[in-house]
Amino acid sequence: MNSDVLDSLTDPAVLFFFLGLFVGVIKSNLEIPAPIAKFLSLYLLMAIGFKGGQALSDTGLSGDALKVIGAALFLALIIPAIWFFVLSRRINAFDASAIAATYGSVSAVTFVVASQFVADRGEEAGGYLTVALVLMESPAIVMAVLLATWVRSQSGTNMSTGFGSRLILNEQLPKRKSGAQGETLVPEADYPGGHTQVATSEHGATNTPLSIKEVLHEAFTDGAHLLLLGSMLIGFISGKSGGEAMAPFINDVFKGLLAFFLLEMGLLVARQLREVRDVGPFLVGFGVCVPFVNAAMALLLGSALGLSVGDLTLLAALASSGSYIVVPAVIRYAIPEARPSRYFTLALGITFPINVAIGIPLYYAAASALAG
Repeated sequence: MNSDVLDSLTDPAVLFFFLGLFVGVIKSNLEIPAPIAKFLSLYLLMAIGFKGGQALSDTGLSGDALKVIGAALFLALIIPAIWFFVLSRRINAFDASAIAATYGSVSAVTFVVASQFVADRGEEAGGYLTVALVLMESPAIVMAVLLATWVRSQSGTNMSTGFGSRLILNEQLPKRKSGAQGETLVPEADYPGGHTQVATSEHGATNTPLSIKEVLHEAFTDGAHLLLLGSMLIGFISGKSGGEAMAPFINDVFKGLLAFFLLEMGLLVARQLREVRDVGPFLVGFGVCVPFVNAAMALLLGSALGLSVGDLTLLAALASSGSYIVVPAVIRYAIPEARPSRYFTLALGITFPINVAIGIPLYYAAASALAG
């Protein structure tokens, strides 16, 4: 296990992440142009989708595939429910809903890093894990919005209310800063789901929350989802000959572009860490501990289902991660009462670097022990 952690920390891509983090902390003027960062995120989504489709073409929808997909859907529903129940006793219900959705959903970049880590160790993971990646995004968003809608129906939109009598009541919600950080990471459009215009107040929040119908549309037609699914379908249909044709683009330059993207992620994390003062000690502790709790749930569930080491590791990486791309983009408009400085900072500034640095090697070690 110690060797895996050391190997992870000395991996070139991970080292570029820490370089970006260091450069950002000392407030250097190094900056990755937004169009390049957008291209890199789109490339990674396309590459991981195509690789998943290729693997799925080789293995087909086996019993393990159905097990993984079922486990992923179960985790996507149970994780936000558990953490809303816990968080709503310490913070206002709207923030609790948004954070629960963030951690019920997944980080595609964490999945990419974990996939590379597993592949470097010669372990195989099924292409159906890419299906799990896509499927775990939407249920968490929908559940969080349903919870927030229930909260509004109980007390009105401008005030926190209780889940039972034990919630924190009337926690003051500060005015939202213009240009929330969560929007800058959306790879597919300036607005989620291809919106061309969103009515906002002078502080950047929407005047009214999105309806359930609109949320469902955003959750299931998100550009990142469609790119992943489309790339996976193309990889599946094109088969071995398609894989050989795409190998220079999908395989040969993958590691280098991942390193470049992680450099940008390090810069973003450094900037987002300045928002930690608005998060507070309780939520900082939450962001540190929850990925390991979620990973443990996934490992135990996957072990009970008899999954392989590769599948177990990637399922744990998915469960442990928090979305900082798709979910913040949708939640910003669906739950305008929630603070992006909380849910976005937790997922990107705290949980993401923990998973990249030590989480993934630990999940791999645990998966090896459970499957061994």
